Amino acid sequence: MKPLRSFWRVFWSDRRAAAAAVFLLVEILLVLLLPLFLGQDPNVTDRTAGFWAPPSPAHLLGTDEIGRDVLTRLLYGGRVSLAVGILASLAGIVIGVVLGAVAGFYGGKVDAVIMRITDVIMCFPFFVVAIVLAAIVGPSMVNLIFIIAILEWTKIARIVRAEVLSLKERDFITASRSMGLNEFEIILRHILPNTFASIMVFATLAIANGILTEAALSFLGMGVRPPQPSWGNMLAAAQSMRVLQYEWWLWIPQGFMVFITVISINFLGDGLRDALDPKLKT
Repeated sequence: MKPLRSFWRVFWSDRRAAAAAVFLLVEILLVLLLPLFLGQDPNVTDRTAGFWAPPSPAHLLGTDEIGRDVLTRLLYGGRVSLAVGILASLAGIVIGVVLGAVAGFYGGKVDAVIMRITDVIMCFPFFVVAIVLAAIVGPSMVNLIFIIAILEWTKIARIVRAEVLSLKERDFITASRSMGLNEFEIILRHILPNTFASIMVFATLAIANGILTEAALSFLGMGVRPPQPSWGNMLAAAQSMRVLQYEWWLWIPQGFMVFITVISINFLGDGLRDALDPKLKT
């Protein structure tokens, strides 16, 4: 319990990280619960309000090009964007942690094969490969999660491999072998828990990168397929000069949500790094 209290003390003493954690919690609750109270369908057209209607009491953020409520779509789009960022990062982390741990622990030919595959994937420009894969498998939320995960696992794999190479030579690993633990038990019980801090910090950065990637690919028409809203495909309306000049409610709220969410996740990652790394605590 003492390490846990120490973690929370260090984390909450970082005002930026604490504010970011509170903001993200409130944001998640809003995008999950507020649409239930509004009771509006994000794909229903309000013919009485009209197209490109400015903000009003009936539509707090106006309507879009076909008369749909922008606020409702912003909230539902937040669900999609956050879900893509979280699920894609989790999938990538699982792949990367497993392959990185196996490569670092067993070494030799296993390490060489896994690291050469990692190097090949990292050599290609991320967005070029992502766009090509999106064109092949088609735009959808599930395919977007798959694309981000399959391209992002390499970073955490290299991090975990480096830590495992250091940890497997420690005395407590030798003691574990002498006690009769098999290799799977040693990796699961003793090595991976000691890489938890690095994995947690990387996870926050991966979620932020996933949200940005979703926004970019959906903006280009290669991500979440309309009419399902996401912050990325809602920002696609900003390709019109008319929208940029006169319909600010169609792109400023969405762009602001992407910006404030990503920067909050980065602040949260900094706070977790300081709280989890004993060297940085001092």
